[in-house]
Amino acid sequence: MSRHVVLIEDEPNITEAIRFLLQRDGWTVESHADGASATDFIHNSKPNIVILDLMLPGKSGLDVVREVRDLDGLEDLPVLMLTARGQLKDREMAEKAGVTRFMTKPFSNAEVLTAVRDLCAQAEQR
Repeated sequence: MSRHVVLIEDEPNITEAIRFLLQRDGWTVESHADGASATDFIHNSKPNIVILDLMLPGKSGLDVVREVRDLDGLEDLPVLMLTARGQLKDREMAEKAGVTRFMTKPFSNAEVLTAVRDLCAQAEQR
């Protein structure tokens, strides 16, 4: 199994923390910080999973996930959305856009690692 994550996050400290955590667990991590070009980056990278921030420069994570869901072959790509906005309406909008799982900041390392492992395992079973 390939273990390739694309992380779309504009906060460098969060990017480095998640990169370190996942690489230590054997994942290859590519990161990108701009929402405007995130869809192309995801499409060209062909990851097993995307970790996507909700609030990005250039385009929101919701817009990015909607665009990804419209691309051939990426309709079922697992997308873990990270956000500081954890209200019910934010979760509902994310689910409607096509997010696979929603996680609020701050989060623990264990939560992120478990979510990534679970989402990839579920995708492999499909």
